[in-house]
Amino acid sequence: MLKSKRFNFLRPESRRKAIVTIADVARQAGVATSTVSYVLSGKRSISGATRDRVQEAVRVLGYRPNASARALASSRSNVLALVIPLRAGMHVPVLMQFATAVVTTARRFDHDVLLLTADEGRSGLERVSQSALVDALVVMDVELHDERVPLLRELPMPSVLIGIPADTEGLTCIDLDFFAAAEQCVDHLTDLGHREIALLGTPSAVYERQTGFAARTMAGFQAAAERRGIQGIETPCESTFDAVLGTVGELLREHPGITGLVVQNEPIIGPLLDVLRSLGRRVPEDMSLLAICADDVAERQVPKLSSVTLPADEIGQQAVEALIAKLDGNQAPAVTLVPAQLTARASTSTAP
Repeated sequence: MLKSKRFNFLRPESRRKAIVTIADVARQAGVATSTVSYVLSGKRSISGATRDRVQEAVRVLGYRPNASARALASSRSNVLALVIPLRAGMHVPVLMQFATAVVTTARRFDHDVLLLTADEGRSGLERVSQSALVDALVVMDVELHDERVPLLRELPMPSVLIGIPADTEGLTCIDLDFFAAAEQCVDHLTDLGHREIALLGTPSAVYERQTGFAARTMAGFQAAAERRGIQGIETPCESTFDAVLGTVGELLREHPGITGLVVQNEPIIGPLLDVLRSLGRRVPEDMSLLAICADDVAERQVPKLSSVTLPADEIGQQAVEALIAKLDGNQAPAVTLVPAQLTARASTSTAP
């Protein structure tokens, strides 16, 4: 007589990995459930040893907080909106450095990021705020007299601006201290003996919009040139090789005594070095050159550029941290200016 075999066919749902709960984490770490919650949310100060035990339990068990449950419990979507209107004269790779910093920092706080690139002004912010899709806003490409600013003061959701308008009352803003960055560039060249220098700025559309970072750089350049008693010339420059060739050629014909250039226009750096070589100007023997740009851009040029670093990672991180603080009912600084840091490299030397 054949014996029947018993096969243990598991139902599909029973084969799934058991869901790890916050209670499981608490048991693993030997703490209360509320303590785990405080460690994960950062809403209360927890001792380092306890926090380490909780984080190790989270890692070992593979715990993932349930985003839907959190949202229902807190009436929050756990989504931040990053508003970057793509306009004329903007350099997308630089914008994406800021965006990456915002996204990675938001994930540290268990938030996602909705990227908004349409140039919709006030109406776009109103639409997003009324949709309940997001909890808060990070706003970029801020103009001195930005039409979005009055609305940001009125919206029920918190916001942080990467950029500084003329009137900062009732706002939270963060940016590089572009005024000081330009001053450092002028002082560096003047200390090297240069008496006639020029600022090759952003495309003209950026100045026409009175975008804050460009306006503040120009103001700092002008103020420092006047303070040091040297001649400073400013000109916008479009981001094509032909535009760089035409702009620099005209600049040197009208001001043949220029021996130093400050660049605030990252995409023209490579073409500018080629143009200077084609005009017979050696860097730094005949023309000193420094830029306001990311360190990796400055260091991969030949010669390596003296520069004031554009700390996109730091600015994006601080913007999100300030926004999370506001979401949690805490205060954030009204204006944060990240200090300018100039690094001298091979592209600047004493004036010829």
